[in-house]
Amino acid sequence: MTRKRRPQRRATPPLSQHLPPAANPQLAAAILEVVDAQLRDGTPPETRETFDRLIGLGYAPEGARQLLAHVVVREIFTVMARGETYNAARFVAALRRLPALPDEAESNDEAH
Repeated sequence: MTRKRRPQRRATPPLSQHLPPAANPQLAAAILEVVDAQLRDGTPPETRETFDRLIGLGYAPEGARQLLAHVVVREIFTVMARGETYNAARFVAALRRLPALPDEAESNDEAH
């Protein structure tokens, strides 16, 4: 009888590595609270869908949360830097591109 191999968990750098150097642990905790609230409340539902998809790809729950947090940080940064309002379509599109990080996806888009 052959045994199925469990998918290997992928390492994800801690959120502090995704934040600017001036970031602090309290800020990282606050961003993860946003992610946890989205997961708990199902708003937007794509956050839970993405979390479940990442777990299915072999990411540990904490790694999946870190990737989701990166998307939250990127959306906050974009809104503040451009003086725009929150863009749900942009946020959901970034979730759908995970595990590719938004910065990586933008670099690939610019290369084509």
